[in-house]
Amino acid sequence: MDLPQPPALVPMARIRCEVGILVSLGSAKYGERRYVPLGGGTVSGPELNGTVVEGGVDWQVNRADGVLDIAAHYVLRTGDGALIEVQSDGMRHGPAEVMARLARGEAVGRDEYFFRTIMRFQTGAPAWAHLNKVLALAVGQREARAVLLDVYRIG
Repeated sequence: MDLPQPPALVPMARIRCEVGILVSLGSAKYGERRYVPLGGGTVSGPELNGTVVEGGVDWQVNRADGVLDIAAHYVLRTGDGALIEVQSDGMRHGPAEVMARLARGEAVGRDEYFFRTIMRFQTGAPAWAHLNKVLALAVGQREARAVLLDVYRIG
């Protein structure tokens, strides 16, 4: 069976978000339940520019198979003052030694592990209402005190 070409990925922005200290809720039915408070940050790119509003949360499940399920929820403020809600769901995984380096806060290149999320946006700002119909793919990289996300609109 021949599959058609997938939709294009269109660069939207790079998000750099400061992260707080990981909080573990302990073992739950699907793995270790935990969260990371999200601080402020920057959004820069061809389609979206602004800041990350402090106060978001990245809920996580550290599964027994070594995969980290991610469900982040936060708000962006654009340069014109509009507020955009972001829901970002995905996963992070890689070789055990690479994930151990990440857990220690060491620098690890984004090509050494898998970190992807699917993003949805919601806003009531008329100038940004087109984002309510967008799905985006984010390619992530975890740093000791920040997360970098390169965001691509799925065309």
